[in-house]
Amino acid sequence: MADGGSPVAQLCSEQFGSGAARGCLAAADGSLQWEAWGWRCWGFSGPFTVTPRGRDGGAGGTPGAASPPLSGLTAVFLPQGFPDSVSPDYLPYQLWDSVQAFASSLSGSLATHAVLLGIGVGNEKASVSAATATWLVKDSTGMLGRIIFAWWKGSKLDCNAKQWRLFADILNDVAMFLEIMAPIYPVFFTMTVCTSNLAKCIVSVAGGATRAALTMHQARRNNMADVSAKDSSQETLVNLAGLLVSLLMLPLVSACPSFSLGCFFFLTALHIYANYRAVRALVLETLNEGRLRLVLKHFLQRGEVLGPTSANQMEPLWTGFWPSLSLSLGVPLHRLISSVFELQQLVEGHQQPYLLRWDQSQNQVQVVLSQMAGPETILRAAIHGLVLEALQGDGPLPRELEELRNLVQAGPEKESWVIVRETHRVLDTLFPKFLKGELLWQFGQGLMGYNRQSDGQGPQTETRWREGEPGPTPPLLLLPFSLLTTAGSSRPFIVRLSPVLAVAHGVQQGSPQA
Repeated sequence: MADGGSPVAQLCSEQFGSGAARGCLAAADGSLQWEAWGWRCWGFSGPFTVTPRGRDGGAGGTPGAASPPLSGLTAVFLPQGFPDSVSPDYLPYQLWDSVQAFASSLSGSLATHAVLLGIGVGNEKASVSAATATWLVKDSTGMLGRIIFAWWKGSKLDCNAKQWRLFADILNDVAMFLEIMAPIYPVFFTMTVCTSNLAKCIVSVAGGATRAALTMHQARRNNMADVSAKDSSQETLVNLAGLLVSLLMLPLVSACPSFSLGCFFFLTALHIYANYRAVRALVLETLNEGRLRLVLKHFLQRGEVLGPTSANQMEPLWTGFWPSLSLSLGVPLHRLISSVFELQQLVEGHQQPYLLRWDQSQNQVQVVLSQMAGPETILRAAIHGLVLEALQGDGPLPRELEELRNLVQAGPEKESWVIVRETHRVLDTLFPKFLKGELLWQFGQGLMGYNRQSDGQGPQTETRWREGEPGPTPPLLLLPFSLLTTAGSSRPFIVRLSPVLAVAHGVQQGSPQA
């Protein structure tokens, strides 16, 4: 509004980043009237007059000059460009993550108080050398545990980031409980604190690795460093608040061990609940084995491809570590066969660039990958294995698979190769429909990592899937399943078939084949 009260038309508007746009009006004296930055978010859009100064029209032309106090906090603790520069689930996850971090900070203060008490702080009879030796043994145990756990499970943390994140926080609560209980049993104090520190070092590996995976998911403008830095700032602020509250809490609970233990149980319950809500708020746009199983089950039952939001809400968080089916991709060929007859039997009926062997007795599917095997082949092989698992279940299936399930339940286990051959024919019809479902899947570069197991090493891959982004070719996917290799090798096994077997495999001679 002008000074005289008559309405004035808006001259122009400007918008900074993802903030609210503000308009510009002409004042009676020829100056510009700009709306305040960010005030529209709070239901106020009143103009204010600025004195022209330079090309921007005055000092109020910069976003930060007239921002409310909350805008300054947003710039300090949230990534630049928020909310457009992060995933939609960023804010609910960070809010619950801050709650769990605050509860964990208070629980950690109680645990640290108990450990120092057990070591002998405040006790004149305590020996400095004994306390130092206990501390060194505790730290060395944790260091060894950190190395072993990273070697054992490091490459699986990307695939099941939500499950491992929840596991790490629960294990951290267990470790703090051991520290609180350690002074009660002085005879086992050293062993207890060593076990606790071992658990905490496992927590640091699992928590740090999954935090990196979640940062990759949250960063949408190649701003991983900014997202990670602001997450660190948020955590520092929460820990600072927890430290101040701990200074007030410890004098109150130190004189009463039962009250201290009650506070710990309350904070632990809050910590686990906040962690569960934070992990459940995540909508990861990647397929791992658990989410693929849900998507495929929904597709087989209803003929529709399940969306990312629904799949993440249905994904199990407590039972995602031990799938009922053992599915291995990239298995060395010599582990599957021991005779020419077995090789010919394995090759027969395979028109795709992979060979699959199904062991019904051990509920195990092993896949030999071709040299030509790409992301679509890996996806089909994984779906092939999960379809074989579905044949042993009780859920509804398409008519073709229902007939095969009756054959599986009636036939002997030695005819597994017949079932594999028949499922190839069924997948020739179902798999294109899966790729052309209502949701379009966008091809992305897989994340490769290697996991040393008892029988070798293997990479794990993962890719993004997104809605509503059509592409010129059918979308392809990489999946986070173990690709077993030989011991000491850094590459998955790739098998070349001789010309005779290649012809039996349905491949023309002279074409590249593995």
